[in-house]
Order: sequence, then structure tokens, then C-alpha cells
Amino acid sequence: MTGGDEDPRVTELSCAVSRLRRRLAAHPGDFADRSIAEEELAALAALAADGLPEIRRLRRSLLLIAGAIGSVSALSAELTEVRRAVDLFGGPMRGQG
Repeated sequence: MTGGDEDPRVTELSCAVSRLRRRLAAHPGDFADRSIAEEELAALAALAADGLPEIRRLRRSLLLIAGAIGSVSALSAELTEVRRAVDLFGGPMRGQG
């Protein structure tokens, strides 16, 4: 896809992931699941770079990231942005995943 043809949801996801990655990198505190959050953010960035990501994979990564950094209040605004960006893609219907 060229820049003008890119899905705006993908752009939003990419930007939100990028902001959270930067904030996480700048966060001085260390916590047990930091590496999990970093790995899943890298995976989300790769999914966004590939174009239209798989919804189940997006949601799985979001859950892992939220579990890994959900208690770090300094990152809550950026985590919320990532969640909203993932929500733009919709998801499986109730009872299907």
C-alpha cells in the first residue's frame, strides 16, 4: 500500500504502539513483565507494518501488554490509546473467541 492507500486504523494502531513503546523505553522503573510488554509491542508494530492485521492476534497482544504493564500508572494513557486503536478493528462476535 502506498501512504495514501493505508487503512486509517492501521495508521492509528502504528502511532499508538509507537507512543507506548517510546514511553515504556523512557520509563525508569523496572518491573517483572517489562520484556513481555516490549516483545508484544514489537509484534504489534510488525502487524501494523504488514497492513491489515489479524484481529485475534491484535487482541492477544493487547491482553499480554495490558497484563504486563497494566499496573504501571505512568503508562496508562498510552496503553488506553493502544486499546482504542485495536478496538477500531472490531473483534470476534460473542461466543466465538
